[in-house]
Amino acid sequence: MRSSNPVFSREGSFTRESGYAGFGTTQTPPAGSQYAGSPYGNNPYGNNPYANNPYGQQPQGGAPLTDEQLAGMYNAPSAGPAATGRMTLDDVVARTAMTLLTLVAAGGLAWVALPERNFGLAGVASLIAFVLGMVISFKRSVSPPLILLYAGLQGFALGAITKVFNSVWEGIAIQAVLGTAAVFAAMLIAYKTGRIRVTPRYTRIGIAIAMGFVLLMLINLVASLFGADMGLRSGPLGIVVGLVGIGLGAFFLSLDFAAVEEAIAQGAPQKESWRAAFGLTLSLVWIYIEMLRLIAILRGDD
Repeated sequence: MRSSNPVFSREGSFTRESGYAGFGTTQTPPAGSQYAGSPYGNNPYGNNPYANNPYGQQPQGGAPLTDEQLAGMYNAPSAGPAATGRMTLDDVVARTAMTLLTLVAAGGLAWVALPERNFGLAGVASLIAFVLGMVISFKRSVSPPLILLYAGLQGFALGAITKVFNSVWEGIAIQAVLGTAAVFAAMLIAYKTGRIRVTPRYTRIGIAIAMGFVLLMLINLVASLFGADMGLRSGPLGIVVGLVGIGLGAFFLSLDFAAVEEAIAQGAPQKESWRAAFGLTLSLVWIYIEMLRLIAILRGDD
């Protein structure tokens, strides 16, 4: 599978391994062969009704199954996700819940343990989390421990930052969490009802806007280091930038939903659900940070 999501777009993301239903193994029959033009290649039994038999056996000589064989098949356990090793929506939900719980727990620890306006440990945790995020994004194989470690470090940093914001604007933490949850729910409903379709054109436009947004933020960061204020995080312009940032986070969520749906449809390995959880977590963290900044601008000095 090739996804438009930056986390899932690398070679090897959400791809079948060589044991999944033999996809991609069909060979083209030579010209003049009796199977030339057949959609099943050289396999004369490509449409064999026994091909999906969990026992992998075809009755000898085409003879019908005996009563004992039928009874054995009936009583055998179904080939569910545990038997096939394929990724399911339940896997994605469970892994995402684990990742977010780790993030929230680490954030709670930072909130309780760190004094107000202490950016030292938060800055270190955020930097390490960024590096880990890059490693996970470009790593070919999925590593659940690294993903959970990223969630813990990112949660610790967010907990410390949120505590600082909450000391200035009381209640902003709850507002940001509720706002993030509302964006997630709205995007999920819009995607499932077909109001948002992840088409190539939609993806190209969204990625172009995201690249411009990130470049603008980098320019603003460099300018701030030299004492210049471009006004991108305050006033009316700051509100516009905050809304665009939240919109981009919602856009990334739609790419996540499409990537998960396609991975499940293509029978991706079960372990890939961790990669899906990582992508969803990245998008939710992005939205939460932008939501926190936007609410701070809107509330001003109240």
